[in-house]
Amino acid sequence: MPFKEMAKLNKLIHEPARLAIMSALDACTMAEFLFLQELTGLTKGNLSSHLSKLEKAEYIQIQKQFVRKKIPHTTIRITHEGRAALHNYWEQLDRIREVTKKWNKS
Repeated sequence: MPFKEMAKLNKLIHEPARLAIMSALDACTMAEFLFLQELTGLTKGNLSSHLSKLEKAEYIQIQKQFVRKKIPHTTIRITHEGRAALHNYWEQLDRIREVTKKWNKS
């Protein structure tokens, strides 16, 4: 049954905002905070919250610097572990889709 596989999906990545963040970082490896905010449409607070969860799982690395000692500049990079988790997530979804297609034809 494909539905049992759905329960095994990575819940951290499955959340839509985090999936968008991880997918963007997978495509470009590194992004600035403001770029991710614009891309996802999240507020600064919501984006920060999602990034913290991904950082805690070691899926991303966050680097904070100050430009000219005043302007905050935050960059986010996907880690090897994060990329592997995202690719595994996509593979799980593909398997679920394939099983569901076969199941529907039975």
